Amino acid sequence: MKRASTFDVARALLAVPQSLLVRPSTNWFLTQYIRKFRVMDVGGNLILHSHLPPLNSKAYKRFVTEHLLSKDAGPSHVQIGLTNACPQNCEYCYSKDKKGKVMDTGRIIDLMRNLKQMGVFWIGFTGGEPLLNKDIARITEEASTDCAVKLFTTGCTLTPQLARDLKNAGLYSVSVSLDHWNETEHDAVRRYPGAFKTALRALEIFKEVGGIHIGVSAVLSRHMIQRHQADEYLGFLMTLGIHEVWLSEAKPSIPDMWQHASVISEEERTELCTLQDRYNKEGRITVNYLGHFEGKEHFGCAAGHKMVYVDACGNVSPCVFLPMSFGNVNERSIREIYTAMKKRFPTESRCFINENSPLLHKHYHGQSPMSEQDTVALMEEVRFAPMARFFKLHYS
Repeated sequence: MKRASTFDVARALLAVPQSLLVRPSTNWFLTQYIRKFRVMDVGGNLILHSHLPPLNSKAYKRFVTEHLLSKDAGPSHVQIGLTNACPQNCEYCYSKDKKGKVMDTGRIIDLMRNLKQMGVFWIGFTGGEPLLNKDIARITEEASTDCAVKLFTTGCTLTPQLARDLKNAGLYSVSVSLDHWNETEHDAVRRYPGAFKTALRALEIFKEVGGIHIGVSAVLSRHMIQRHQADEYLGFLMTLGIHEVWLSEAKPSIPDMWQHASVISEEERTELCTLQDRYNKEGRITVNYLGHFEGKEHFGCAAGHKMVYVDACGNVSPCVFLPMSFGNVNERSIREIYTAMKKRFPTESRCFINENSPLLHKHYHGQSPMSEQDTVALMEEVRFAPMARFFKLHYS
């Protein structure tokens, strides 16, 4: 791993000369945003953070040409559940109660091809534990032809050979779940003895393989945030020799968390944004806080608009954290479902689920994901905030 030189950054920008044709106000915004990070060279990929494709990749070129220049009306990011199975049983898991027939490999590949045609250039694989899908390397190879592919994993069942297969298939980034610096605390939240050691071993395997952007996916409880423990946690993560911390607060995705006390405040979100900027300025590790990327100052919440989630059974939701469904790809095309969903999601300057968890509580009737009927009834009561800065600049 090495920090990219000025020459590397210039080379990345020259790889997409079309970016010079983007509206000046948009380019200025993106330039100011990029300056908040250190561009990192990982195996020849110039990476800002894992929520964007490498700056010198075909996927980033598609971002520029299809979304910045052509202003593509379709989605840009998708997360796909490759299985519901998982050895762990996390307290805050958004998928453990979902039921149904899991999509087969052919259906997943067909889904990804259609999503690419609609504008998707970034694909995240999740679960359950996606490594339990025996065809994950084949699926990754299909996805990576012109998309950035990221894996979210607990590390369970990872072997050196599988890590090599994923790298050779085109995986560019991985986030291993690790929620606490204390082994006992992490295993308790995961309800899985050995979860902490499993995560650390997975990080070592990916580092030994090399050439993959390696991060930790860290979910902070509100208790940790209120006790200002993020610094202590990040100090521990910096000892692991990883590239990035993908940071989020615990989201109110399950009924046990649908109360105000579980939801982060705006002041707490702002404090975490400030923490991210401080660590990234120091340059020892990249901190990529979801509330920073999706905040009103930057790109906002694009759930149901630029972001799509398809669970392992084919249900289409605006976001991985939302137990809602606008339809199933086994019954209707992803394009038809997305078009109907997008009409209800204009993008906004705050996190949809953090704002609307009381409505989830009101309209949830024990089915996960919620039925289309209950989902539509909920959406009738939603009042969206104004657009975030990027969408105001670029689409107005």
